[in-house]
Amino acid sequence: MNFLEQLSQKVLRVNQSITDWLPGKEVHPARLHEAIMYSIDAGGKRLRPVLLMAAYDLFSSDRDPLPAALAIELIHTYSLIHDDLPAMDDSDIRRGQPSSHKHFDEATAILAGDALQPMAFEILAKGYAEDPKLTVDLVRMLAETAGSQMLVGGQMQDLLSEGMEPDEGNLQYIHANKTAAMIRAALQMGFRLGNRGGDDELLHAMGEAGLSLGMAFQAVDDLLDVTGTSEQLGKDAAHDADSGKVTWVRLIGEKKARELAAKHTEDAIEEIKRVGGENAFLLELVKRMLDRTN
Repeated sequence: MNFLEQLSQKVLRVNQSITDWLPGKEVHPARLHEAIMYSIDAGGKRLRPVLLMAAYDLFSSDRDPLPAALAIELIHTYSLIHDDLPAMDDSDIRRGQPSSHKHFDEATAILAGDALQPMAFEILAKGYAEDPKLTVDLVRMLAETAGSQMLVGGQMQDLLSEGMEPDEGNLQYIHANKTAAMIRAALQMGFRLGNRGGDDELLHAMGEAGLSLGMAFQAVDDLLDVTGTSEQLGKDAAHDADSGKVTWVRLIGEKKARELAAKHTEDAIEEIKRVGGENAFLLELVKRMLDRTN
């Protein structure tokens, strides 16, 4: 099976897990569940769950990676819904369609994001109930990542930094926590589910790979915001610049931002190779993330 076939298969499995685990649009209160499914089904690439499954495949076990893959996608989706709110980034378009608060209303969007958070941890608890130690580890990894010192803290600092002159240390903090932390969690959670998941040294290496990959991902994102079109990106291409966001392009220019993305990608590849295992798919995915167009 070639790379694209494997990728398609993983995405299909994640999408099927959504049907299997999440309440349907008809479940009362229907408007809330319709809003949840609206954002979940909005055509995302499922990058974080695919990364989790690819990390699991390094040393696969008899454990099912799908509950963890779905949990991390739910946290990611909640963060997008809330990021788009008028009080946050005030974005009207997400993944080529009106943002949740534009399609429904602000209160419904807030509640949809609120509901997705406990839903993610409920899925972890139910999906791995037969292995309490594993459940605790996965819940801890995702909770720490989604909390005040990483995902939420990165978003807070991003908002506080709007209109400021770019500062490398500040930018590192924002991107390491708002973006890279979730990618690191995806790789570490997937690895934890595999047969070598108890190897602390390799788990740390997966974390380093995830941090580097996340920083590369954000550098590419910053480049696409100035080189891509709104149609390609599925969002307003000029929004970050108009909002005075601090970005790598603003700080070091396009050329050096590309070099930075390439360097972080190479660092991620080296760490993944050091971990070993069945890594062909994961390595190819990492390389393709550098050349993405949205």
